[in-house]
Amino acid sequence: MLEFDQRQVQSVGSGAEALALCERESFDLVILDYLMPAMKGDVLARALKERHPDLPIIMITADAEKSEPSAERPAGVDLLIGKPFRFDALCEAVNEVLAKT
Repeated sequence: MLEFDQRQVQSVGSGAEALALCERESFDLVILDYLMPAMKGDVLARALKERHPDLPIIMITADAEKSEPSAERPAGVDLLIGKPFRFDALCEAVNEVLAKT
């Protein structure tokens, strides 16, 4: 979806790969899912923020309780998006988070 919006995207298959990639390269934004193999998104978000405090992080989740507007965001997460989501909602979230940096 983000490539369709003319954005450069890199993807990895696990939280460990994401941590390693973020050590080798710099990114404007990380988008991660709450449920990932071996490492949940909240754990990855905390680890990324410890290493890169200014790195914006968007978490996508299918957990209805986590995606409620009144829900507390996990540590390290700048914005939550509930599944399913629309393309325009993702673009708005990316623009919102990047505008704050």
